[in-house]
Amino acid sequence: MKLQRSNFQRFSITTLVIAATSVALVGFGEVKKKPVDTPAPLTVPKATCGPGDHPETGLQGQVSAALRATGFKGFNCNLELIGQSRGDGANWQTTQYSGSNGSKAKTCAYHGTASPALSAPGRQHLGVPVLDISDPSNPTPTAYLTTTSMLDPWESLKVNERRHLLTADNGQNGGGGPEIDIYDLSQDCSHPQLLASAPVGTGVDGGLVLPIKPVGHEGSISDDGLTYYIGDTTNRSYHAIDVSNPREPKLIATFDMKTLGLASHGLSISEDGNRAYVVTPGFPAPGDLGKPSATLTNGFVVLDTSEVQARVKNPQIKVVSKFLFKDGSVAQHTIPVTIKGKPYVIHVDEGGSGGIFLAGWQEACATGFPLFPMPRIVDMSDEKNPRQVSRVMLETHDPKNCDAILPDLVGLSIFTYGSHYCSVDSKQNATTLVCGFFNSGIRVFDIRDPEQPKEIAYFNPAGVTTASKGSNHTLGNNFVAGGPDWCSAQVHLNKKDGTLWTTCQDNGVLMLKFTNGVWPLPGSNTQPGQQN
Repeated sequence: MKLQRSNFQRFSITTLVIAATSVALVGFGEVKKKPVDTPAPLTVPKATCGPGDHPETGLQGQVSAALRATGFKGFNCNLELIGQSRGDGANWQTTQYSGSNGSKAKTCAYHGTASPALSAPGRQHLGVPVLDISDPSNPTPTAYLTTTSMLDPWESLKVNERRHLLTADNGQNGGGGPEIDIYDLSQDCSHPQLLASAPVGTGVDGGLVLPIKPVGHEGSISDDGLTYYIGDTTNRSYHAIDVSNPREPKLIATFDMKTLGLASHGLSISEDGNRAYVVTPGFPAPGDLGKPSATLTNGFVVLDTSEVQARVKNPQIKVVSKFLFKDGSVAQHTIPVTIKGKPYVIHVDEGGSGGIFLAGWQEACATGFPLFPMPRIVDMSDEKNPRQVSRVMLETHDPKNCDAILPDLVGLSIFTYGSHYCSVDSKQNATTLVCGFFNSGIRVFDIRDPEQPKEIAYFNPAGVTTASKGSNHTLGNNFVAGGPDWCSAQVHLNKKDGTLWTTCQDNGVLMLKFTNGVWPLPGSNTQPGQQN
């Protein structure tokens, strides 16, 4: 099945496996490049590593073909591993909750795993693992959530600290069904209590009934914890779910991106709940990069959700503005932030300028566009006219490095070098951006000057010899024994002890500590609920 912009709503595990298999890389010759009318690439300054680190030996973000062939041993710069729980591996998303159990403070971690339908035989545990990570050197599994949506929440797993809720929609294999699951974390976050596992939008919930049922994939929850939004890639829509009564979630509004000729994926909600920053994942057609007049379909759309937030009867969601661009694809998610009192949106792609397959990478090389996905920082001072101020590019993104980079990826496709999920230390005053960059590992950036971000640390875990049974890294035959992992999930910073945690798909939960005094930065803050 061929992926096209017109049917991006069918973007699913099955589609990607077929497409990736049919276009897997078979070899590379020298790629000839020609200049085009496009901004010169600007990569972020590299981190300065400390004594005892194992810094990258090639380009920034690169794991060379030679290192892959002999078994990648990992890189680290100003970050060290202090704890790990591999378990059955992980897939796309993480979230966390900090609370108390009686008089004892506790921090709990939650992450997705592959659908039972895609799991390897002999898997020990299904669903969302719950871990007590109060001691970062000893992340300890305490429970496994196996209700409908938790069997594979895909990219929808979210916590709302204010109302002590853990939420997810049914995203199995990239598009499950109309169910959402809600758990209470207030009594003991290490043993969540189920409040609801129910379909929405079908009439059963007492809310809006749609001609088509919602299909889970992505999700977000408003800061007040009263509205959960489903990012439905199958139907190219965003659905607002009233969770004011978490035992009885109901659909109250829908925005159909097809009316704009666009698609849907991830989203974020403003602090006051009156804006949604929803992405539209464009997928370029062959030759688009060389066409000055090519239709732009990748980026984000600002939606006015004030009627949903105010619970107006029959609430309408309206378009405020669009931010679309050519040098990226398969838009993943957004983060609304303030930096030194000024509003920005951090937009993150999961596809490069030419897409996620060989032909697109070659086209990007030939036309001088960045090969792989990246975050970008967009000034929202005038929300009707968003203005990009910087791109967070590594040396692997730079098309001038094509001849050095492409041989690393022989036989691979889809997700190699590039971004997927990012977080900040605080949405109210962001100083730090931290992202999972698939084969390039976990990367940390100083964004106090949003026009000139710079890298301060990275950690790329060693490859494993056997894929984890709950990982999606085997998608499209992309797992190679000893090769770099897929670090694809949200990362969580902790200023108090100078640590972060995340998952990589085969390595599972990784607890990391900053070294050499590089973080926290002056002004950094990580209050519960303030990270995206």
